[in-house]
Amino acid sequence: VNQFLGRAYLCQGQLHTPLSTDNLVRNYESCIILSQFLRVFFPRYYFLIYNASVLYWQLVRPYLKPGFRYCLIPSLSQIVKALNQTEEQDNEWRAELMINLLECFLDASKLKEAREFSSTAAIFIKENVPDKYSQIFSLMEQGKLIEIECLECEYEIKKIGTKIVTYTKGVIEAQLELINNLELTLKRAVQLGDPDVIQVVCTTQWNLCLPLLQHSLHQHVRKPLISVADVLEEIDSMLILLRCQVHMEIARIEEDGDRIEVAVEHLQKAIHLNNSGQYQDHLRLTFNRLRLCTMLYKSPEHLEDQAVMMIEQAKRGKQKDNVRKRRSLLVNAGLALAPDSFQIVLDSENEAKVSSGRSRSQISYLCAKAEHHIKSVAEVDEHLKYLRNENDRERIILWADLAKVARKQEVWDVCRTACRFCLLYDDTLFRKKKIIPFPINDAFVYSHNNNLGKNFFSVFFQATVHLLRLQGVELNDHAVPPEDTSQYHPGYVSCLPESDPEWKTYSLWIDYLSQYAMENFQRGAEIGKELNEAWIVHNAVVYILNYNRHLISSGRQREIMDYLQTLLGAIKTVGSTTILLILCNALARGLILCWIPKPKLAEKKKKDAATDRIDPSGLPDIKAALEICEFALNVATGTIPNETVPIAAQQQIIATWVKAKQLHQQQIEQKLGTEEKNNDEAQNPMARILVGLEMYSCNGLGLMDFTVPSLSQLVKLALECSWSDSLVELQTLTRLAYFAYVSRDYEIVMTCSKRVLLALMNYLPLFRPGNRVRQEMLSTIACIQGKSIMENLSGRKNLRVAASKAFAQSARYAGEAGNYSLVMFAARHFWNACLPLLCSPRDREQFKEPAEIILKNIIKAESKNKQVRISNRYC
Repeated sequence: VNQFLGRAYLCQGQLHTPLSTDNLVRNYESCIILSQFLRVFFPRYYFLIYNASVLYWQLVRPYLKPGFRYCLIPSLSQIVKALNQTEEQDNEWRAELMINLLECFLDASKLKEAREFSSTAAIFIKENVPDKYSQIFSLMEQGKLIEIECLECEYEIKKIGTKIVTYTKGVIEAQLELINNLELTLKRAVQLGDPDVIQVVCTTQWNLCLPLLQHSLHQHVRKPLISVADVLEEIDSMLILLRCQVHMEIARIEEDGDRIEVAVEHLQKAIHLNNSGQYQDHLRLTFNRLRLCTMLYKSPEHLEDQAVMMIEQAKRGKQKDNVRKRRSLLVNAGLALAPDSFQIVLDSENEAKVSSGRSRSQISYLCAKAEHHIKSVAEVDEHLKYLRNENDRERIILWADLAKVARKQEVWDVCRTACRFCLLYDDTLFRKKKIIPFPINDAFVYSHNNNLGKNFFSVFFQATVHLLRLQGVELNDHAVPPEDTSQYHPGYVSCLPESDPEWKTYSLWIDYLSQYAMENFQRGAEIGKELNEAWIVHNAVVYILNYNRHLISSGRQREIMDYLQTLLGAIKTVGSTTILLILCNALARGLILCWIPKPKLAEKKKKDAATDRIDPSGLPDIKAALEICEFALNVATGTIPNETVPIAAQQQIIATWVKAKQLHQQQIEQKLGTEEKNNDEAQNPMARILVGLEMYSCNGLGLMDFTVPSLSQLVKLALECSWSDSLVELQTLTRLAYFAYVSRDYEIVMTCSKRVLLALMNYLPLFRPGNRVRQEMLSTIACIQGKSIMENLSGRKNLRVAASKAFAQSARYAGEAGNYSLVMFAARHFWNACLPLLCSPRDREQFKEPAEIILKNIIKAESKNKQVRISNRYC
């Protein structure tokens, strides 16, 4: 069992080569010898496979004529398989053998095998040897050609992959082009008349249309789906489930286009095709809803039907209809669904129903408002007592639909009230009721209708946060006592609001509203994980991070740590890698922030050479933060090929990881990778640079100092790196320039600053409003450049002028950014730079233009600050 025995087989095979085409039996034995060689010695000696295939082809030439090709099928199949498994680089040779094997199948009339093999061969040849693509097409009996086109479309779908999730214009256009091309293919399949081929095309078209079936895009696929439905109906296709789904989607599209009668027709066809009963409830309720839409002069008997009719009237109302009219329809729909308690719960937010309070003070009124709300919403629990669990599923859908329409039309109190009634069913139908001080019901998702679940979650989350903002409070913030504007009489002593029982009642109510919202966010993520629906988990995480941005930016995320932990557990299995990194960073920073000692004063640092000791009680939190960071970094480096994790998201988690390492007093190896993967290939170059940069940032703060790589090494890597994010590139070079300035390495300062300012030429629309961060970085780098020049003057007047121009540029960028403090910082350095030369009129002339630039940008920055203050006041 070695390569020499294999070589012997090759030699023996050549000895059996026939002298003429008449003696084919002997040649056939040689073919068998070669194929035996492949079976015995593959895959140990890849390098001999190609040689064997070439010798084989020389031997079998006599068989390449009609009537004899069938003899080659066993051996040639094995040759082709062996070359494919070894991934031979000579693609043209592999394509040639594939085409000949297909001809062998056709010569032997083995049409089934020919169809199966041609699918694989066509895709390989189109990708690798497109010149031979027409050759393989010429061999295919039209039905197979159509099937190949469908396979190509499926392949294109895979190439687009997760890009469709972003719904960019280019991706959508590419998808629609595939759909339009397949429409032409479907017409050819119909002309061919082969039902199997028609069904293949229809199935592929359905798969192509699926990503575009969201509300804002599905009108684009109306015509292709109608073609699919009509063709499958003509051939009476047995793809019953597919036909049912297609008619359901067409009905939804037609309904959105206000073609109600056509939508009803397609629903009736879907009902007829729903043999398994999988969509029975959905079809029944949707059909009933559309039927009611066509009733103009007759009022339905059932309360649920009355609610449906009013919701549809509000939904289809014209834009010019006043809010009062639409609100009346929505309120009446809620009254039809819960005549016993809807109005009471709705009035929980009606301030006209709130008493002025015991002492008629503002705090007393706030207390009365909180008590009124708590008492009113408690009526939700009484509602189900009168229903006896009748029509529960239908009512869930109606409540959710009412909430969505009310949200869209910004009738917020009706939206929140409908949400409360819908959420009630989660406890009643699916979970045991929880006994808690306030009536907190967790979010519900209708698992048989994911669109309903998705829309309902987003509506409910926004509605609850909106109620908090009406009270002047952000999510998870605490109530702020109002200013007491009453006139104090002599000897009056004001009562602290915190000790006021009325203020305590109001504060607890505000806290409850935040808890109510967060509990439902959390419940949504849990349901998304259970259903393996990534978008539900993704939405829950994004909403929590966005609505708690004020906490996270101020370092208060520890207040919501329990919720962040739950979300992390859910998103580990489903969800976006980028969102996972952002969540991990928020969680890890929340664990370590309270354990970071405040930097010591410079004088104290000199006296105390020892580094600060971290409180031992904080070590478990720091260790947990390290584990979270390392988990996130490992996910980022091992992410799926189709998903690229932005370097900006990695930058944040890298900074937190390095800080956690410092707090844990663990050095980071010079190779700039994580300790689990301590080689230069462990991270991409951008991540390695950022690790080193964060190590520099953490040094000199009284904690353990890292043994850092040289600045020249980092700068070399940064300049050679191909950055995927221009903003991160500019930020990195700016920070490197700063550390070089601190180290008095002025050569590196100038190298980095020149590179940053040169990069400016690549970003022509730099001074758009959205580029404030870039402008601030450019201001910083220009200022560092000017300071470096000043420290290397050596009495040279021309360098002082060059420095003043750099400070003027710094002021210019800061002015465009509207950053007044940066403008004044640059102006102060400019003044110090030019002051020694102001005595000479000739020298003063050189500073005229820079001085005008600075004055102009001081005014510009101050005016932009005023605009920001005014806009914030009226937000």
